[in-house]
Amino acid sequence: MAVIEWVRLSSGARAVPEPVATPFVWSAACVGALGMMAVFALLGGVGRPVPALVALSLLAGLLGLCARFVAAPGTAVLCWLFLNGFGIPPLGTLTWAGSRDSLWLGCLFAAALTGTAVARVMNARAAYRRITPYGP
Repeated sequence: MAVIEWVRLSSGARAVPEPVATPFVWSAACVGALGMMAVFALLGGVGRPVPALVALSLLAGLLGLCARFVAAPGTAVLCWLFLNGFGIPPLGTLTWAGSRDSLWLGCLFAAALTGTAVARVMNARAAYRRITPYGP
């Protein structure tokens, strides 16, 4: 009688996925932030920056999932530029209101860093599980 032995198809160690190049992440941040601010303007969200800040923070976090840590500051600044330029009146004018804009930049930067850190931890865990033996 023949005995069937189950073997995993991917028996070798696989490399951790390479993050996306920083210019591509920044391009996606520009396009995504511009699109979000256009949607908020059409929905009448101009003058209410908190929902726009939350949406842009989610965008920065999602972009951080596929980016390097080096891309986080640029992603945060690009999202902030669109929020400041098109999310608060007067539209199209960049302003600096010390504590408010510092808080917004901090939120966007933290979201981008969190997304990148989560991706790195998940990739490291997956790589560790791929190279550890499954049992006796």
